[in-house]
Amino acid sequence: MAGVVFLVLLCISAGTMVGVRGEDPYLFFTWNVTYGTLSPLGVPQQVILINNQFPGPNINSTSNNNIVINVFNNLDEPFLLTWSGIQQRKNSWQDGVLGTNCPILPGTNFTYHFQVKDQIGSYFYYPTTGMHRTAGGFGGLRINSRLLIPVPYADPEDDYTVILNDWYTKSHTALQKLLDSGRTLARPDGVLVNGKNAMGDGKDEPLFTMKPGKTYKYRICNAGLKNTLNFRIQGHTMKLVEMEGSHVVQNVYESLDVHVGQCFSVLVTANQDPKDYYMVASTRFNKQVLTGKGIIRYTNGKGPASPELPEAPVGWAWSLNQFRSFRWNLTASAARPNPQGSYHYGSINITRTIKLINSASQEGGKLRYALNGVSHVNPETPLKLAEYYGVADKVFKYDTILDSPQANVDTAKIVTQPNVLNLTFRNFVEIIFENHEKSMQSYHLDGYSFFAVAVEPGTWTPEKRKHYNLLDAVSRTTVQVYPKSWAAILLTFDNAGMWNIRSEMWERVYLGQQLYASVLSPARSLRDEYNLPDNSLLCGIVKDMPKPAPYSI
Repeated sequence: MAGVVFLVLLCISAGTMVGVRGEDPYLFFTWNVTYGTLSPLGVPQQVILINNQFPGPNINSTSNNNIVINVFNNLDEPFLLTWSGIQQRKNSWQDGVLGTNCPILPGTNFTYHFQVKDQIGSYFYYPTTGMHRTAGGFGGLRINSRLLIPVPYADPEDDYTVILNDWYTKSHTALQKLLDSGRTLARPDGVLVNGKNAMGDGKDEPLFTMKPGKTYKYRICNAGLKNTLNFRIQGHTMKLVEMEGSHVVQNVYESLDVHVGQCFSVLVTANQDPKDYYMVASTRFNKQVLTGKGIIRYTNGKGPASPELPEAPVGWAWSLNQFRSFRWNLTASAARPNPQGSYHYGSINITRTIKLINSASQEGGKLRYALNGVSHVNPETPLKLAEYYGVADKVFKYDTILDSPQANVDTAKIVTQPNVLNLTFRNFVEIIFENHEKSMQSYHLDGYSFFAVAVEPGTWTPEKRKHYNLLDAVSRTTVQVYPKSWAAILLTFDNAGMWNIRSEMWERVYLGQQLYASVLSPARSLRDEYNLPDNSLLCGIVKDMPKPAPYSI
């Protein structure tokens, strides 16, 4: 595998990453980020490549590995990558969003250095600067279980990553200009499966091969921009085994709705006639359906894939029922040897409830999206750096939104400013995402996994807690909210740092539908949070300030 070296370090030089145990292996990567010209939908367009790959390289790691990625930005714009779903324990410095990191300037490099601590599962990375996500720079990130910890299924013959995207043929700069001018993005032009769309003309190369009788693991992630994508494999069923870091009850599905930002792992057995079969991904909840295809080929296959594609379900009631079928596997062990179900989240008292209502507005003739009436903007000085250097009051205000917004907040005037919540360290918090709009929503929380205890139509009231799943809701990092519906999540804010809560629809993020949760440890101790790394990029008002006194044990 080009660009990666496997090495175990027994000692770590001062100031690199305090607190990492020396026996955990290191993976080293060097990534060159460049523009290139490809034709994913048959039209030549500018894309973002990593080491000349589109999608970018897969990161194949194991629980507790230390990952070191030296990113060289050869674009003509500042660039950042985030590692969606990686919890960055005590280490929001590596999160790669504009609230925590200064971007990597053109012609320079920055080395990310993080540990996939106590995690397993299927994730992906992508750019967080501007509209770069619409051009590429995304790829799969898997965390395998350690050999000592049993996995609740037999080892598959092979392990495949499937990155799905709804896709525009316009460049990221053209799309950004549209949004900056106050307009919205139109319908995407197509759907990609691992950066391609099979044409069905007999010339398509297979994305994956399967040996007859063998079982394979497919990790399916929706790295797209605005559409839920329904995924299915011609002639084959899928056994769901994991989602976003949790082993789940192993139900069998003919198709899966993969909402924006979500990842599923499924097992597929090659038990059909030996020939080609289509993987199919199609947009949901739109009048006009866009479809992308990729080929799976049996190794002894003798024939093309059938042009008759399996149909997708219709409507979102089906999708909601599928969500309700997802259950945490209480007896399986994830990254640690104790069963997942030994953590009884349903018996913890809620200390704070935060309701977040999304809204859209055309104030001043320009489109903005908001949470509780505030449309977030990223200040020149990243929020986390301002906080660490003791100059937060010069950059942003805490708690400018109410935990319980007024009922008309989605029609009230939107305020454009940094949106930062002050969360008490180690409090158990309930967050309600309420969607009064007619469009789908999907939300992601950096730094944590949470229990998605309910997704229901209508509006939320405290009485709705009676319907929560307090036993085996899946611990995950994204949750969808259907039109005119709400979702409830529960989590303990025990990871000190500055953490992004955002829509996964990138147009909405770019235009303000996000906020940050500041989680400060009163002890200012290395037991709770790492110091600012020596190689951190500095910008804004902290650029030339003396570095604060470091945390100590």
